[in-house]
Amino acid sequence: MRGLIAGIAAGLLLVSCDARGRFEGMAVDPPRAVTPVAFTLPDSTAYTLGGTPGGATVVFFGYTHCPDVCPTTLADWKRVKAQLGLTAARVRFVFVTVDPERDTPAVALRYARQFDSSFVGLSGDAPTTARVLELFGVAAAREAGTPASGYLVSHSSQQFLLDERGALVALYPFGTRWEALAADLDRLL
Repeated sequence: MRGLIAGIAAGLLLVSCDARGRFEGMAVDPPRAVTPVAFTLPDSTAYTLGGTPGGATVVFFGYTHCPDVCPTTLADWKRVKAQLGLTAARVRFVFVTVDPERDTPAVALRYARQFDSSFVGLSGDAPTTARVLELFGVAAAREAGTPASGYLVSHSSQQFLLDERGALVALYPFGTRWEALAADLDRLL
């Protein structure tokens, strides 16, 4: 009897100690619906930021003149994609600029694609940018820089994971191991 009780207690302890939950990132529970937002790509085709039927979308907000966080994040995406192997074809990696004044649609797309040819870079007009930042709860503010750098833009630095319906299911603060995002994508897909 003691063995049975000890076994049940150990099992309950293991379940209650699984602090990771469903995601290694910060789970959004319940998932939060994000309204799709339409952008125009450099070739004038429409691109909707939202769900990916049968897949997932990873979104990051930054800018092409960013000296540190943005290139690090997109380099990590390249590692995530490599880790996922063939499954990566079901993931959209989307960089959205918070600096549409300098980052035209062509500049944003070229920036994202320098890390991987499948990455998407988006830039919208001022109202579209303000709307998408509000939908994701992202903050961005222009700051003085140096004559060499021009102005800088302080911005939120988390990554967002959307499921196939376009619902926000997890967040990844800057500094989260890229392996956590890869594991969560593998689990989600």
